[in-house]
Amino acid sequence: QVELADYGGGLVQAGDSLRLSCAASGDTLCLSDMGWYRQASGRERELVATITKGGGTYYTGSVKGRFTISRDDAKNMVHLQMNSLKPEDTAVYYCKAELSCPEYAGMEYWGKGTLVTVSS
Repeated sequence: QVELADYGGGLVQAGDSLRLSCAASGDTLCLSDMGWYRQASGRERELVATITKGGGTYYTGSVKGRFTISRDDAKNMVHLQMNSLKPEDTAVYYCKAELSCPEYAGMEYWGKGTLVTVSS
């Protein structure tokens, strides 16, 4: 299994940037797809961006062109660069990882979340 430590959130103004990071520890050789999700107050958790082991990326429509997901497999980390932040981006952001090793098939691992607050 892996443990994920996500961090980097904070209070910023609209238009500012933030960079979230997530560090994985444990069975990191099994790391496969990773991603960022967010949950705003009173709403369900939603997908923000994902990145595959091979570097393929996906973004939800509302963040395309503003957010960039990247990974550093040497350091077992995934990052989310968030530019041109909007008040509607305010949420707790969670890192998620899937593992490719057979013994972990179907399992998901989550960080504890980091709060991003964007003021208007």
